[in-house]
Amino acid sequence: MNTLHQLYRPSLALLTDLYQLTMAYGYWKHGLSERESVFHLFFRSNPFQGGYSIACGLQTAMEYLENFRFEPDDLTYLASLNGADGKSLFNSQFIDYLGAMKFSCDLDAIVEGTVVYPHEPLVRVTGPMLQCQLLETPLLNIINFQTLIATKAARVCQAAAGDRVIEFGLRRAQGIDGALAASRAAFLGGCSGTSNVLAGKLFNVPVTGTHAHSWVMTFPSEREAFDLYASALPNNCVFLVDTYDTLEGVRNAVETARSLRAMGHEMLGIRLDSGDLAWLSIQAREILDQSGFPAARIVASNDLDERLITSLKQQGARIDTWGVGTKLVTAFDQPALGGVYKLGAIRDDGGNWQYRIKLSEQTIKVSNPGILQVRRYFDASEHRGDMIFDQESKLDPAGGASMIDPADPNRRKDFAANEHFIDLLTPIFRKGHPVYQQPSLEAIRQRVRNELGCTPVSVKRFDNPHIYPVGLEESLHQFKASMIQSARQR
Repeated sequence: MNTLHQLYRPSLALLTDLYQLTMAYGYWKHGLSERESVFHLFFRSNPFQGGYSIACGLQTAMEYLENFRFEPDDLTYLASLNGADGKSLFNSQFIDYLGAMKFSCDLDAIVEGTVVYPHEPLVRVTGPMLQCQLLETPLLNIINFQTLIATKAARVCQAAAGDRVIEFGLRRAQGIDGALAASRAAFLGGCSGTSNVLAGKLFNVPVTGTHAHSWVMTFPSEREAFDLYASALPNNCVFLVDTYDTLEGVRNAVETARSLRAMGHEMLGIRLDSGDLAWLSIQAREILDQSGFPAARIVASNDLDERLITSLKQQGARIDTWGVGTKLVTAFDQPALGGVYKLGAIRDDGGNWQYRIKLSEQTIKVSNPGILQVRRYFDASEHRGDMIFDQESKLDPAGGASMIDPADPNRRKDFAANEHFIDLLTPIFRKGHPVYQQPSLEAIRQRVRNELGCTPVSVKRFDNPHIYPVGLEESLHQFKASMIQSARQR
């Protein structure tokens, strides 16, 4: 099911920055539009001062690319744009070229739900220079945000330690699309469901919800409000108990629950949305248990995130379901991943690859040249290290390998011959046609669980996580160093 089609027009080709189109025009005018090139999408540091990230957004990117074309009204709009001299920005032949263009790139990607790290190419795009350039902005828009939210969700679920986590963020999300993308990514990252009904329909995510304070305030008493809600939805009763006096609200919920039970239904639980959640949940659990409702769940909300959940658990809170909203769907403490998209190689007139590198005064911003792949090595069932290598180097799978830390050339890691590994970048499109069968979201959720289970515990710490080993294969490191030296001597 193509969710982009259901939400938007068939093509979103204009979902890009103007400079992508002006560069595309330049390539076209200088005969470079069909020159084969390679670009890599990656990020430079993990979000939330964490030790890992969760790759997310590939399905949305695939939907975008399967419908990548310029519609007649797109072309009409582009033809109307003028330069500073008042004349057309693009000539009519270029507009016709865009109208006839069909997506024809190869795309390889690290599949959704994989634990990933800085500098690793999440996506590699190979194809005509003009097309590769036009894909930069939309791919970054899709992959950056969903990877950010999936990572946040994984951290929140890690803090919840097996408790249910529900994404409650729709009303505070960054617009309609931000809310939907966040609901999808949060579910993939580990949340059990969402309050977002449209996300439930589009992505087959379980939806959950009960009532607000306004329901309680509508009626003369809290008990009457609970009774009337129970009579309307006897199979969906989680009562919000903190409108007036929280513990009295728990007692009122118990009385309504007794009436429900007499009718053959059970109260599912109560929700706490304010106050001292640790103390209130302990008191509420005691009231519920002593009243004969040990199975009733205690749901908590109120600006929760992974650190507050960790703190509440350390305080002995008796909460078993966590409603996490604003700080999850807005990635409150770091609202952008900061992924980038850089040229790695371009074919010359003779058909040979010419590698490209971007220099910077900051080591972290120097790009990696080549046609890159990521090889992940295992020690038993645990991830041992990730080596970025040039796919054209024809690295011998049976031989040993060494990698160098790009930030510190004195740090290296060696891998023995025949050591178990997998290459992470997977074929997704070939010549513009999809060749990858996207798994269900439930399967991706299971992949996240499996991946985190193989990630060293020290890497998953919230505070001062261990830096997971990621480096450049030795010959690539040496080639990069020579390119840097050569470029700086120009």
